[in-house]
Amino acid sequence: MNQPSDKAELGLLTVHAHPDDEASKGAATVAAYHQAGVGCTLVCCTGGEEGEILNPAMDRPEVAEHLAEVRVAELRRAAEIIGYDEVVMLGYRDSGMPDSEPNSHPGAFANADHDEAVGRLVTVIRRVRPHVLVTYPDDRTGYNHPDHLQVHDISVPAFDAAGDADRYPEAGEPWQPLKMYFTVWSRARIEGLHAKFVEMGLESPYQGWSDRPSRDHLITTRIPIADHWEVRGEALRAHATQVDPASPFWFGLPDEVARTVHPYDDYVLARSLVGEPPAGSLEDDLFDRIRVRVSDVV
Repeated sequence: MNQPSDKAELGLLTVHAHPDDEASKGAATVAAYHQAGVGCTLVCCTGGEEGEILNPAMDRPEVAEHLAEVRVAELRRAAEIIGYDEVVMLGYRDSGMPDSEPNSHPGAFANADHDEAVGRLVTVIRRVRPHVLVTYPDDRTGYNHPDHLQVHDISVPAFDAAGDADRYPEAGEPWQPLKMYFTVWSRARIEGLHAKFVEMGLESPYQGWSDRPSRDHLITTRIPIADHWEVRGEALRAHATQVDPASPFWFGLPDEVARTVHPYDDYVLARSLVGEPPAGSLEDDLFDRIRVRVSDVV
C-alpha cells in the first residue's frame, strides 16, 4: 500500500453537505493553503436542491425552476474564489430540513445506503490522495441537518477504509490520510461578534447563540486567517440564491471591523496517525507533524 509520505505535494480534502457550506466553513483556511501550494479538493455531497432562495433579488421563477443547476454553478464560482483545485459532486440529493417531506425522497443523502456512500467517498480519497481530511462533527444538538449528520457518518469510516486494502477493492489503490479534523464555529467567535455588534450600537443577529452547547473545550487547532479573511465573504456572495448580501448575520459588521474580531478558523483534531499536539497547546497548522514526514522523502 502506498503511504502518504510517498507524495511530495501536500493534499487537503474537505467534505461538505451542500453548495455554500464550503464558503461558510473554513473558506479562508483553504485559501491560505491553496496559496501555499497545497492541493485542495472539495467534495460536495448533495446538489442543494431543497435550499431556500434567501436573496430577494434572485427570487424569480426562472431561478426557482432551475435551482439545482443554479446552485451547482454558484458552487463552482465560490470554489474558484476560495482556491479549490477540484470540486467533486458525490451525487446525492438534498435531504431537506429535519422532518420535512424531502426527507423521504429515495435519492436523498440521508437515505443513502451507508456502505455505498462510504465507498463513493473512499473512491475520491484514493484518487486524490490527501494527507488531511476535514469534515463535520457529530453535532446532534445544534444544527442537526440530516445531510450534515450524514457527512459525519460517512467521513469517519471512510478515513480508515481508504487505507484498508480489504475494504472497497474496486475503489482504487489504498491511500491512508494522516489526519482528520472537524470544522466548528467556536463560542469565542460567536460571542466576539455579538459583543462587537453591541459595542457599535447595532442589533446583533447572534443574540441567544451563546445558549447553545459550547465545543470550545474540544478545539485543538486554530488557523490564523486574517490575510485571507475576505475570501469567505466573496465566496458567500457567489451563492447569490442562498446568501442575502444585506444579511446582518454574514455582513452586518464593516469588513475592517469584522476581520479583527476572531481572525481564526477553529478545528477539532478527530484522528491523527502522526501523534497529538502537546497537552494544553493549540496547533496553528493542519499539516503539523505531517510536513516533516513528507519532507523526509523529498
